[in-house]
Formats: sequence, structure tokens, C-alpha cells
Amino acid sequence: MTPNDIIKTLALALLFLCTTAQGNAQESDQDDDLATLLHHERSLYSNIYVFEIGIVRCMHFNKHYRTDNSQSCFFMDRPELLFYNYSRVVLSTLLLKPDIQNILIVGLGGGTLPTAFSQAQTGAQIDVVEIDPAVTRVARTYFPFDTNEQLRTHEADGRVFVKRAIKRGETYDLVVLDAFNSEYIPEHMLTREYLEEVKSVISPGGVLVANTFSHSALYDSESVTYKTVFGDFINVRVGNRLILWRDGGLPTRNEVLENAPLFKAAFKRFGFRASWLVDRLSWEEDWKTDAPLLTDQYSPSNLLH
Repeated sequence: MTPNDIIKTLALALLFLCTTAQGNAQESDQDDDLATLLHHERSLYSNIYVFEIGIVRCMHFNKHYRTDNSQSCFFMDRPELLFYNYSRVVLSTLLLKPDIQNILIVGLGGGTLPTAFSQAQTGAQIDVVEIDPAVTRVARTYFPFDTNEQLRTHEADGRVFVKRAIKRGETYDLVVLDAFNSEYIPEHMLTREYLEEVKSVISPGGVLVANTFSHSALYDSESVTYKTVFGDFINVRVGNRLILWRDGGLPTRNEVLENAPLFKAAFKRFGFRASWLVDRLSWEEDWKTDAPLLTDQYSPSNLLH
């Protein structure tokens, strides 16, 4: 390792400590200077960048490298470790329903989440929906992601895929909403109508986890919209805000703790304890309940975000 590599690695280590302690890496004015651009292409949907900084590689839809603004990151020397806390929360939803048989993930990024699920939940069928074939190609080329009999990718808009699943009568034990463009979640995937469609493909006793932002002008309306469709849900703030919901009733802290031993060894492989989620669960409403509902007729995410 050259002196320059050592400097980059130390800088990244400091950023990762912020990620672990505060839930998300903090913005650094020096990130652009430290990062090396490995790949850039303009697809039909976005600009895709792959950066490297020390031992970390990230995918971005923005030319300015920041670890708090990436689509996906992984440690090249330990690719099994989950770089972001929000990824740990998503994987921890197995504690809400340990017997998951099939999973739908809307949004691929670098493929971190479907890869983790395929390794942690052996036997579960995983369908990943990604609208941009360039993202899938970059994930295969620059990230430790690949498909197999258990893990399939589908080139489609996430909302269109859900509509087709409804027509086919298909349901999933776990649905993960993780679709982002360069700004935020696509506006047609924020609305009451879309969430109602998503709810209809969740099997009895199934689980939803949605990745959103903790700080956004959309926060209140987004929360009201989820509450309207799903009723009470669990909030988890780890830099990003994760919305957790289970059909048939939300789990208690004790239930989550009781399921933790089932995944102790699996989660340890990814760099965290199975009980890690418990202290971060919140059943409290922290939003303005009179905020306007997001609908297909009113979803001005480009203005509110």
C-alpha cells in the first residue's frame, strides 16, 4: 500500500466511524479530492459513477463523491460487511418474520441488499426490480453482485412490476422499497395509490420495509401517506429513516429479541449483532398529522424535497 493509499484508507475509516456512530457518513469537503473515479456512463435514466476511496467502492448518481449521497458502497477487502446502518436495518427485518420464503426488492443499486438476503436467508426466492439496465450491468461489473437460481433481476419500473404481480396473483413475505434516483424516491412511488398496490402483494403476516430520508420536506406528508395505507408502523432512524410494518400486527421489542438468536451467526457475518435493531425501534409518531396526503394527483416531490 502506497502512502497515498494509507491516507485515503485512514480518511475513509474516519467517515465510517461517523456512519457507525451517527447512522450515516457525514459530508466532507475533501471527499472529491480523495476519491478516484473508476467508471462513468450516461444511461437513459441517470448518470452512473463508480468511485473508489481507499478500500471502499461506491456507486453514485451524482458526480460529486460523498459517502452520504451514494446508491451503494462496500468494503473491497471485506465485501460481506454492510457499509451503511440502513442496510443492517433492512436485513434485520428477518427478525419480524423469520420464516420468509420470498422477497421483493424494488431498486438494485450495487446489489448489497439482495446479496445479503441471499446469504442470510438460504432458500428464499428473491426478485429484484431495477428499471435501469445500466445499473444492473455496473453492479455486476464493479460490485460483488450476481444472480443465481435463488436471486433474479427484472428490468422494469417498480410500479409496473407490482401492478403485473397483482394481475398474476403473486404475493411476497417481505417487500423492500429502496428505489432512488439522483434526487429522491421517484414521485410515482411515493403516492397512496402505489402503496396500496404494494400492500396488495404482501402475503398474510408479511413485512414491508421502506427506505426514506430522515430529513426532508416530504417527511410529514410521506408519513401521513404510509399511515393512511398501512396504519401504525415502526420508525427506525439511522441516518436514513426506515418504515417497518407487518401484516396482522406490529411486533413487540420482546418478540424481536426472542427471534434474535435465530440469526446471531448470520448477522455476525455482516458485522452487527442480531439484537442491534431493538434499541432503534420507535412506535411514536414524530410527524405533523395534518400534512397533505401524497397521491397520484398530488405528489410534488421535486418541490417539497
